[in-house]
Amino acid sequence: NANELLEDDQIYLFSEGRLLTPRNSLHWRTEQVWADIQNLEQLHLINYESVRTLATQVSAEIARKLEAEDHSLRSILMSEGADILTTIGKANQILDWHASHRYCGACGNPTIAQPDNRVLSCSACGKQYFPRINPCIIVLVTRGDEILLAKNARYQGNFMSCLAGFIEVGESAEETLRREVREEVGIEVQNIRYVKSQCWPFPSQLMLGFYADYLSGDIVPDGEEIEYANWFTIEEVPPVPSPGISVAGELITGYIAARKSGITV
Repeated sequence: NANELLEDDQIYLFSEGRLLTPRNSLHWRTEQVWADIQNLEQLHLINYESVRTLATQVSAEIARKLEAEDHSLRSILMSEGADILTTIGKANQILDWHASHRYCGACGNPTIAQPDNRVLSCSACGKQYFPRINPCIIVLVTRGDEILLAKNARYQGNFMSCLAGFIEVGESAEETLRREVREEVGIEVQNIRYVKSQCWPFPSQLMLGFYADYLSGDIVPDGEEIEYANWFTIEEVPPVPSPGISVAGELITGYIAARKSGITV
C-alpha cells in the first residue's frame, strides 16, 4: 500500500517492461514519487533488508511528468552487472506475474494478493497462483583444449556463446541438455556435470549451467536456433559474454582458466 511508504524506501518504477529512473540513480526516494504513486493500487515489496525495496508499474503520463529516463533490463545488465540486475530483475518478474494473473485461469474471477505469502488467490474458487520460473539449461561442450561456441540466429551482436534451451515437460535437466545439443548442432555429449545457476529475468528464467564432454558426431548447425558453431582452442577464443554478466561467461572463462592451470573441471 502506497500509504505505508517509509522515508528510506527504495522504489523502482517500471512502464511497459522498461525501468524508469531519475538522473544518477536507478531507484527513486519516497519523497520524489509520493505525489504520483499514492493512488496506485499495487506497490510490491521486493526485498526487506536494512532498506526496503519496492516496485510498481506507472503510466507513460507519470513517466513524462517525472522526466524519467527509461532503460531496458539488458542495458542495465551490460552497464551495471548481474548483481544489481538481481533486484531489478526480481522486481520486473513480480510485476509481470501480477499483470498476467489478474484473473483466475480456472473460473475467470479476479485474483487477490495474499499479505503473508507471494501468492495470488482466486476470489471465487480459491485456486492459487505462484510466481512462475522457467528452467533452462546452458552448457559449454568441451573437447580437451577445445570448446564449442555458437552464434544464435536471432542475435545481432558479434559474441559467441554456449548452447542453451528450455526444459520441456517430463525432462530432467540432463535429458534436456543432450536433446538441445543434438538438435542445435548435431553432436552427442557425455560426462555432464553441473556448475552453477543464475536468475535470468528475460522474462523469468532460471539458467542451470553445465559442462559436458564431446562424445561423437560432426557439428551441423540447425539453421533455426543456431546460425554458426565451431570448435575453438582455449588460446584463440572469439568475443564471448563477460563472466560478470552471465553464467555463460563464467562457464567459458572458468574452463579456460582451469585447463591452463592443469585443473580438471
